[in-house]
Amino acid sequence: MVRRVQQNLISKLFCFGATNNFRSICFLFLLLPFYFCLTTFAVAQDEPKGVAPPPLKILAKEEKSQLETETDIKRRTKLSLELMEARLLNAETFGKQEQYREMFTELGSFHALMDDTLTFLGKSDTSKGKVLNNFKRVELSLRKYITRLELIRRDLPIKFEFYVRKLVRYVRESRTKAVEPLFGETVLPNNDNEK
Repeated sequence: MVRRVQQNLISKLFCFGATNNFRSICFLFLLLPFYFCLTTFAVAQDEPKGVAPPPLKILAKEEKSQLETETDIKRRTKLSLELMEARLLNAETFGKQEQYREMFTELGSFHALMDDTLTFLGKSDTSKGKVLNNFKRVELSLRKYITRLELIRRDLPIKFEFYVRKLVRYVRESRTKAVEPLFGETVLPNNDNEK
């Protein structure tokens, strides 16, 4: 009796599995063309033809030495934000003068300074309020920079506009990175002792 029940279950599972496999195969064949359409669309969005190559993200030697000599977190953050502000101001000036190569160089340095600042703060002890305050300071500055970068992008020829659009997206992502430590587990007190 038990053997017969086992055989019935096995035969039902096998039949269900075969039908399920057929459905899965049909679904995959229908999904495959859709997948290829999406991947070609995503590749097409990477970089259109005829755009200027993105600038190099390089810190100037003077800026790098200034940042390395500053050990206090607050002063280093303020210094890097001042350097970023100067680079963005130069980029705006070059954009108005239609000197787009020089503008790209300034934006590349701006990008490098932003990465360096977030890396430095990320390596610091985020459980301290001083570091969290500097993350907030960076996030507030990045918010203002997005608007200014959008104004730069609006007046650019299409050849140069693509990188600035990507930079705006990257600055938005950097703002998110700067806010994340403010809402981490280390900010909230551990209430395990109260239980």
